[in-house]
Amino acid sequence: MTTENGLPQYSICILEEQTQLTLADLCGACSVQDQQIIELVEAGVLEPQGREPARWIFVGASLHRARKALRLQRDLDIGLAGAALALELMDEIESLRTRLRAVGGEY
Repeated sequence: MTTENGLPQYSICILEEQTQLTLADLCGACSVQDQQIIELVEAGVLEPQGREPARWIFVGASLHRARKALRLQRDLDIGLAGAALALELMDEIESLRTRLRAVGGEY
């Protein structure tokens, strides 16, 4: 979306972990079709509650994770499996950094 002067208009959304999103909510927030979110779920990138897409509920953190995965795919031109692997590795790095900070280490 752009403003009258042609500059991009950004929207900011602050979500708490307790926030619940439906598939439609997540698709709208990520500006993608539902099939892209379904593929992220099938690849294990997102883990909704519920058995079928029409009943899926996502936690607030899923929005950040979905956007990150979609951005990896778009910006780095990598496939879904590559994006899933990159997210898994980033999660592991963050976990290791957290553990290192807990014992007083630097990274």
